[in-house]
Amino acid sequence: MQHVRVAVIGSGFGGLGAAVRLRREGVTDFVVLERAGSVGGTWRDNTYPGCACDVPSHLYSFSFAPEPDWPRTFSGQSYIRAYLERVADTFGVRPHLRFHHEVMRIRWDAEALRWEVATSQGDFTADVVVSAGGALSDPRVPDVPGLETFPGEVFHSARWDHGLDLRGKRVAVIGTGASAIQIVPAIQPVVEKLTVFQRTPPWVMPRTDRAISSVERWLHRAVPATGSLRRQFLWAVRELQVGAFTKRPGVLGMVEVWAKANLAKSVKDPGLRAALTPSYRIGCKRILLSSTYYPALARPNVGVVASGLAEVRGSTLVAADGTEVEADVVVFGTGFHVTDMPIGERVVGAAGITLAEAWKDGMEGLRGTTAAGFPNWVTITGPNTGLGNSSMILMIEAQLEYLADYLRQLGRLGGGGGEAGERVALDARPSAVAAWNRRVQGRMSRTVWNTGGCTSWYLDAHGRNTTIWPGTTREFRRETRAVDLAEYDVIRAGAGVARVSAVAEETLR
Repeated sequence: MQHVRVAVIGSGFGGLGAAVRLRREGVTDFVVLERAGSVGGTWRDNTYPGCACDVPSHLYSFSFAPEPDWPRTFSGQSYIRAYLERVADTFGVRPHLRFHHEVMRIRWDAEALRWEVATSQGDFTADVVVSAGGALSDPRVPDVPGLETFPGEVFHSARWDHGLDLRGKRVAVIGTGASAIQIVPAIQPVVEKLTVFQRTPPWVMPRTDRAISSVERWLHRAVPATGSLRRQFLWAVRELQVGAFTKRPGVLGMVEVWAKANLAKSVKDPGLRAALTPSYRIGCKRILLSSTYYPALARPNVGVVASGLAEVRGSTLVAADGTEVEADVVVFGTGFHVTDMPIGERVVGAAGITLAEAWKDGMEGLRGTTAAGFPNWVTITGPNTGLGNSSMILMIEAQLEYLADYLRQLGRLGGGGGEAGERVALDARPSAVAAWNRRVQGRMSRTVWNTGGCTSWYLDAHGRNTTIWPGTTREFRRETRAVDLAEYDVIRAGAGVARVSAVAEETLR
């Protein structure tokens, strides 16, 4: 059984970012465990027609790996995946990658103060585990009565069947989220009939996508500072928007006027336009960007069922309002397991319970990164780290800074860390986790995500918003700049738990 200082789970933006940061910190004794056969995470798995990012390209990349040659202002899936492959090559991550290593079980060994990691290709032990599987990694398909009787092809948007020719087919798209609004205009021209089952209409704004000129790309290559300025401008605009989402949702009414004008321009039929007009405040669900979705819905071969899919009877799809539609293919654009991360079922902590059991009443993490009862466990894009209007890469990089300091603190406490020093673990104190989450949920109470009058995937089964960060990325970066040892119990091999005093903490820093 191989022992490593750090085991990283996943090789998307979070996992590759962690690998790069570990190497920059001088940590080379680590592996990146990836269940698939290549890097890329959600940008490897989602290959559906029209797949692209809704965050501008120059903001949707690592600050330490700027890309001057983005072809478009909003890049497609293939370009983003290629970017991640280049990151893996440029920063020497390849030797650490372990493909086809699906993590089956992770158990904390309280005596050895290390994690036992069982994978589909062998076992490891690790001093620290970094969970970077991401929230958009495990598709969610609703349990629809009779679905097994459907004679045609059925698949989730994240598992697109590229061997299936949709020409001349009657296709049903279930859902109207970020994936669906890209799929619909991409396949509408080739299918015979396209039916969209819409449970709740989304707010859709124009997507100002364009090709980035060769002159711009040349300038960003020749003068890298121009690319940095472009990134800073995109970041600053989104930081200024945060207040409307978190403190003054009423201001968003002006944005609704713009969004309704966009709808009226694209959809002339008053009945269809009424069906596509949301009844909740814009921003309550993620605002979607598309300049082709509404025009596609207005085409003669497209129909909108303003109700969710309730039942399947052979090739007949029955909506909750009784509408019946015949289909040859069903595509679920129904999102992912976000508030009930499947990895939680596989992680057994210090008390002998799984992370899923610990989070049965809702996910809670200290600074969105660590969890009480799970020593030396760090989650990238954990509870309340999501964003409603900006780039998740900004949040990931903030958490990577926290991870780096976490490892430094372990090294100092252990007199060297790893095999060279005393074995030490840090476990988030329940009181610290509770205090952090009271603060987060207190701020969340007046945000548009909680008050906007919608039900979204941001909310868990108990109605708590455990996914979104109710502040700016600058604030989150400040909150995760360094580990506060007063928020942790220090566990030493054979010596039990200790809490660091203020004096000792100051000395360690």
